[in-house]
Amino acid sequence: MLNNFRALLSQSLIGLAVFSQIAIFAQPSSAETLTGQLGNIRAEISYDKPEEYQYKNVRLQIRRGDKIVLDKKLPQESEYDRPVGGFNNQESKLPVLDLDGNKEPEVVADFFTGGAHCCTYSLIYRYDSKSEKYTQMRHEWGNAGYRFNDVDKDGLMEFESRDDRFAYAFTAYAASGYPLQIWQYRQGKMVDVTRRYPKLIYNHATELWKTYTEIQQQGDDGRGFLAAYLADKYLLGQGEDGWKRVREAYTKSDASGGLRQRAQYFADLRKFLRKTGYMK
Repeated sequence: MLNNFRALLSQSLIGLAVFSQIAIFAQPSSAETLTGQLGNIRAEISYDKPEEYQYKNVRLQIRRGDKIVLDKKLPQESEYDRPVGGFNNQESKLPVLDLDGNKEPEVVADFFTGGAHCCTYSLIYRYDSKSEKYTQMRHEWGNAGYRFNDVDKDGLMEFESRDDRFAYAFTAYAASGYPLQIWQYRQGKMVDVTRRYPKLIYNHATELWKTYTEIQQQGDDGRGFLAAYLADKYLLGQGEDGWKRVREAYTKSDASGGLRQRAQYFADLRKFLRKTGYMK
């Protein structure tokens, strides 16, 4: 079962960001590019890769027909920030798509900062017809990454992700669980719409509980997955039932402290859920 859990981690959203195939076309110079197009909107990210794991002179160019509307160097926190294609398995190019249904495609420039697993973020570019310019916003995904998913089948993609604030909150990264998060992009802003999809939350909570029972049988106390499970239960409006199951499941104590360790976990969990907005 633990091997299945590890396999699941390797297929996680952040895994999609790091290990998915990316359409990179080498040019005669040292520059490389990622491209994407929808209708007459064509976007291209170019960059130099002077050494392994280094990415410099990262530039985004957006064309509308034959006209270059944006051509600028993209901000990087460090030279290890790696431009990638879409985080989906099926995405192998720079995403250009209409996210909010206004018939005007957005450009999504995704980055991975390097390291064992963290972190990912997106720069989303929206066209302003009045100024005839593109505006930019940044959204942090942390360890979680995302995948495009038309959850409500309305032709507009949602960003399906996980709440990265739970990473390391109660245990090591590999043993951390994450509540479901679903985001929509609307008029230049990202909106958390997770609670609108109770069936997805329920299915996700079920998977978290299943993983908890599997790793608990392997000797892990499972507190990272119990925390995420309880957060999902609050999203469903079932916090009281969630607490009942978690209290019955988590029985860890130590020889010196007796039940003190268990009580401390519950106190920390309650405080954390309030801080992150799951509990009022």
